[in-house]
Amino acid sequence: QVPLVESGGGLVQAGGSLRLSCTASGSTFSSYTMGWFRQAPGKEREFVAAISRSGGRTYYADYVKGRFTTSRDNAKNTVYLQMNSLKPEDTAIYYCAANSYNTIYSGPDQYDYWGQGTQVTVSS
Repeated sequence: QVPLVESGGGLVQAGGSLRLSCTASGSTFSSYTMGWFRQAPGKEREFVAAISRSGGRTYYADYVKGRFTTSRDNAKNTVYLQMNSLKPEDTAIYYCAANSYNTIYSGPDQYDYWGQGTQVTVSS
């Protein structure tokens, strides 16, 4: 088990920024590839970004590329999602997830552990 806890969500105006954090318990955080997903009301969960174990590789969905950046600090067992130029369509519950494969995946089924989610609301 890898308990994950997200934080940093909130209400922001369009064009604003938020930084989400996801902190893991335990000493094996650096052995997990980490992903970010989001789910808006009435929609399926969709991929946002992912980062490799070392942080050297990242991958983004086209709809956030250039606006969102993911990073990690393995010494703090924490992964971050910096979200800039936010749009109303970015409104969703954001989840972090971990997988034990040394591969970046964009499918939620490839992730073993999930946080409880944090709400991000972008007003127009």
